[in-house]
Amino acid sequence: MLSVTSSLTRLTTNSPLHHPNPNSTLIAPIPKSNHVALPLRFRSGIKFASKWIRSVINGSELSSEPNDFAAITVPKRVVLVRHGQSTWNAEGRIQGSSNFSVLTEKGESQAEVSRQMLAADQFDVCFASPLNRSKRTAEVIWGSRKEKIITDYDLREIDLYSFQGLLKHEGKSKFGDAYSHWQTDASNFYIDGHYPVRELWSRARSCWKKVLAYDGRSVLVVAHNAVNQALIGTALGLGPEYFRVLVQSNCGVSALDFSPSSEGSPPYVCLNRLNQTPKSPLAESGGRKANKRMVLVSIGSGSCINEGIYESHPEGKNLDAELSQKVAELLSDVNMTSIISSPGAVCTEAAAVISNVQKASYSGTSNLVMKQSQDLDSENIAEQSIKLGQKWFATLNSKIVTKLWDQSGQAWPYLLSELSYESQLENVVVAVAPPLSHIALLGRCLNLTKEQLSLFHLDSGSVTVIDFPDGPAKQGVVKCTNYTAHLGKWAAPISKSSLHNVEL
Repeated sequence: MLSVTSSLTRLTTNSPLHHPNPNSTLIAPIPKSNHVALPLRFRSGIKFASKWIRSVINGSELSSEPNDFAAITVPKRVVLVRHGQSTWNAEGRIQGSSNFSVLTEKGESQAEVSRQMLAADQFDVCFASPLNRSKRTAEVIWGSRKEKIITDYDLREIDLYSFQGLLKHEGKSKFGDAYSHWQTDASNFYIDGHYPVRELWSRARSCWKKVLAYDGRSVLVVAHNAVNQALIGTALGLGPEYFRVLVQSNCGVSALDFSPSSEGSPPYVCLNRLNQTPKSPLAESGGRKANKRMVLVSIGSGSCINEGIYESHPEGKNLDAELSQKVAELLSDVNMTSIISSPGAVCTEAAAVISNVQKASYSGTSNLVMKQSQDLDSENIAEQSIKLGQKWFATLNSKIVTKLWDQSGQAWPYLLSELSYESQLENVVVAVAPPLSHIALLGRCLNLTKEQLSLFHLDSGSVTVIDFPDGPAKQGVVKCTNYTAHLGKWAAPISKSSLHNVEL
């Protein structure tokens, strides 16, 4: 294993530890394209409510950023993967864009698991960071595919200048307030004449221009924690204040859907899933520990449907029961404190299944409380949106969407209050509701507006996890969205087998 002593000399900003060769070339050429400076517009993640809308974030603590993505002519799905565990990850050393660490044995194993997870998925091209840990992960995942991997210097990890190479406790002792600033206010963190997170956001926009210009419908990108966060943030029009809000774990998979808009405008964007890992999203992982957690369980056929599985299943209600059982098994190791469900029949039954498995797992020790909230019910809203079809375009600001958004404005603080009981050292609240309700809750968590609900897609049977490392009164950290790996044959595919005939 590669090791570096704690007395490692602090490097200058011109050191190769900070920057690999900036003149590194691509293994394959990237076609040119014309770019237009227009606002990014977004598409709904709801299958029947496929309305494209503009993102407008009003004065909240988290901000939006203008984008100048070029128009595209065909739908694209871009799958992002973070590299496996590196030697410096294991040592607790600050890597930044340095290129001294390599994959550990665990990292190689994680990459292999990701390869197996993506083996059946079809990709037209793979982009990768040129740094060893990412490039090796890409090589393992890409396997025997014939197309060459394209390495792009802009996909390197965040440049952290004087921090790079230091153990985390060294960063704390040597830089004091600056290190604390990096931990607590990263978007405004300043070092060696640079704002690293702001620079990263700018670089991510450059990456998107190249990735979206490539002539392919299904794209794999293998890179790093921070740069993947920036890619997701810039694609969704979210500012650098969202750094560390959308988690990227080692070998975690995220998927973004881009679809052509009319008249050559920027593409519509939807986050199909965030940070799907080879192991359960509820398992312990790196990052800050959170004693307060919210788990959103999406159940119901009235909205976002997993690739039409309800249409192909003879009895949709029976499928809901199957999905509920699989969710309950996934959550069996979670010692939850309360389950809050929509009063709808499907969600009530799903909550009961989860409760029964939970009580069996923690026999005699479970203090689980079951409750219902009318504000989590969106079945009627979903039914209306289905009937509207393409008219959802014109009714985005109608009473239907306003009602959904207003309900979430009541449901979100109620769920946070359930997490706030000081008597509970560790508190896990599970909310069971239709996907539409949980999309609105994600919007509330991220301080968005109702016009931005189209940024997310959730499938029935999926699990979304939000952690609160600083408590429920502070910003939630989205650990994953739309996790469906536990659903077996009902799991939503990571890539599209045929994007030619699929409406994203």
